Amino acid sequence: MGADRPRDFEKRLDSLREQAAANGSVSGRGVDIAGGPIPRKPGYYGEPVVRPPVWTWEIPLYFFIGGAGGMAPVLACAGLIFGHPDLVRGAMCIAATAAIVSPILLVMDLGRPRLFLNMLRVFKHQSPMSVGAWILSIFGTFAVPGCVLAEIHARQIFGGTLDSIISVVAMLLIALSALFGLGLATYTGVLLGATAIPAWFLHRVLLPIHFGTTGLGSAAALLELFGFHLRPLYVLGLLAAGIETALFLWLEMDKHGAADRALHEGRSGWMIRSGEILSGPLALLCRAFGFVPVAAISFLAGAFISRFAWLSAGRASGSDPEAVFASQR
Repeated sequence: MGADRPRDFEKRLDSLREQAAANGSVSGRGVDIAGGPIPRKPGYYGEPVVRPPVWTWEIPLYFFIGGAGGMAPVLACAGLIFGHPDLVRGAMCIAATAAIVSPILLVMDLGRPRLFLNMLRVFKHQSPMSVGAWILSIFGTFAVPGCVLAEIHARQIFGGTLDSIISVVAMLLIALSALFGLGLATYTGVLLGATAIPAWFLHRVLLPIHFGTTGLGSAAALLELFGFHLRPLYVLGLLAAGIETALFLWLEMDKHGAADRALHEGRSGWMIRSGEILSGPLALLCRAFGFVPVAAISFLAGAFISRFAWLSAGRASGSDPEAVFASQR
């Protein structure tokens, strides 16, 4: 059998020469010569074609906390409209906590606070990372004092005209927090989709929707677990779980072969599915049968897992040269 291998190589070379002479080009792969001087390795001389993400656990945790905190002021605005002052205070407490914790997580990942401050020296609208740093900073500027003033207004500390002024300023800060919170909850999906990582780039439309939906559902779930049993929160949780179910089905059907197999195979694939099932079908089913606390916990667990799952898939996809080449076709 070993003597037949050189003949097979020669036949393949002859066919390639004939095809090149006839067409000016050849199709298919070439000839692998076992034991040759240049061994065939994946990627560029055995190295990945693109650089896999080097983020550590702080970044996916920031994605989760920032998403829930960014959407919390949106729920606070709903509380203002429908006359639920306790809901406003609870939602703004979540927003202020996220505004404080999120920069700490970013600094922990960067290693030095100065690096985060350097990102604010210049605003680069072409860079999702620069835009995100500014959104986070402005969001915190509005969310923290908005939380404080909402609490002062609820306690009626000053009374009279001053309390009315505080109420107006608090509502303005809450509204601005909601505006920039929408950006905080969704820009992280844009950030992933703007990279050269195949599994992220190919789903650049899905990611902002997914991150925004899980942020909204997580904020509603947290408030429900804190004791706010309100019909609007239930409806928002049901809507978020329904959208996540639809996105789960879309992700399962919209496959790109080797280009995004990290989302469907191996450890990262199982993490993606687990997160989507918990925040989608399982949370939806629990709400349909009235198990609201279980549904809230399931959604939060799914949103948390999915952030780490997308990072894991990005690492696997970026380290896979075949996925990079397949995504360019």
